[in-house]
Amino acid sequence: MQLTPLSYKNYMLFLLTLVGTANLLDRFVLSLVLEPIKAEFLLSDSQMGFLTGFAFAVFYAVAGIPIARWADRGNRNTIVTVTTGLWSVMVSLCGMVGNFAQLIAVRIGVAVGEAGCLPPAQSLIAHYFDRAERPRAMAIYTLCGPLAMLIGFWGGGWLVDTVGWRTTFIVLGVPGVFLALLVRLTLREPRTEQALDQQEQAPPLLQVLSVLFQQKTFRSIVIAFCISYFFGMGIIQWMPTFYIRSHAMSISEVGYWFAIAWGGFGLLGTYLGGVLATRYAAARESLQIRGCALVFVIGGIFYVLVYAVADRYWSLGLMMLVALVFPIANGAIFSAIQSLVEVQMRSTAIALIFLLANLIGFGLGPIAVGVLSDLLSGYYGEESLRYASMVFAPGYLWVAFFYWRASQTIDDDIQSVESISSRSVFSAAEGKVLRESM
Repeated sequence: MQLTPLSYKNYMLFLLTLVGTANLLDRFVLSLVLEPIKAEFLLSDSQMGFLTGFAFAVFYAVAGIPIARWADRGNRNTIVTVTTGLWSVMVSLCGMVGNFAQLIAVRIGVAVGEAGCLPPAQSLIAHYFDRAERPRAMAIYTLCGPLAMLIGFWGGGWLVDTVGWRTTFIVLGVPGVFLALLVRLTLREPRTEQALDQQEQAPPLLQVLSVLFQQKTFRSIVIAFCISYFFGMGIIQWMPTFYIRSHAMSISEVGYWFAIAWGGFGLLGTYLGGVLATRYAAARESLQIRGCALVFVIGGIFYVLVYAVADRYWSLGLMMLVALVFPIANGAIFSAIQSLVEVQMRSTAIALIFLLANLIGFGLGPIAVGVLSDLLSGYYGEESLRYASMVFAPGYLWVAFFYWRASQTIDDDIQSVESISSRSVFSAAEGKVLRESM
């Protein structure tokens, strides 16, 4: 049955969201099993921080750029298919390793595969959804984060307690293989339907980098992303361990509560943000980004309180508020990024942001918290992780500053990009008319 254009683009968005969900699952399950892995391989918090942070992030970030360049030039459907199959197999291999070195090597393979998911997927979505629709579409796509948390923390926690962490990873890799086949068989690359002279030609990488970093708004968003990842990934990777150590919760208990908070409340916050941006601030990116700055101020305050309170249930309740507030910004931020760059630069722009954010944030955040926890353990014992995380939480105020700064320039920068794109379309059309008249 042939789908209508509207039905197809909604189906594409749904399927890419499922792929994105599977892409993120293993990260949240890994955060649940840090303690059993640490005990089995006799590791320190610093080593575990290296495993979850730097070892993964470096290869995820570095692989992202060539994959994104491929996505700006080639078949994005093929890219999502191949990389989804790769990381699915590697996730399953995580359950078969015999030592810490092997686990790091397999996680590197996972990182390379997972790097090929987000840039081409967002580029495809931006192709089918215009500027006014884009915040809602991107919000729906970023539901993959809370969905992965819901499934990973709840289902993963239950699986780990039932069959152990090794079998859990083996099971986690299976759905991705079937999703890769579904992408290959049911999605299409719009470029293959265009005449050769109508296809966007991706400019050289150095030209892309020059264009992007000359733009004030893009620079501010990159800095905000890097800071957000540094503090955010440093905190979230260790949060399950904090509740296990400081509140004597089991892995399945943590999985249950995290599924409700980061899954349930995260889904609500993500969707709510997309609806609010589309309904009340459509094509008004400056207002959307100012709202994002406010979100990070409120979320940072709640994060401090999560670690400051002694009572388990007060802490869990505050964590639910954090999980509700932060995702409100997702749709507006990713929509703004796609609107700030020309079509032939979109995948590279996303990959570049994640290159820097992952190297600085994901790469250094978890290991920084782990090292700080080790340093504080002589003073606070098992509570050292609480204080290490509490030190990180106020960093979100810095994130808010850079998003606020981005809101001051974003409207002018988007207008400039749209003007360039309009001239390019006119020139291409004029050239086509001239060729046909000859």
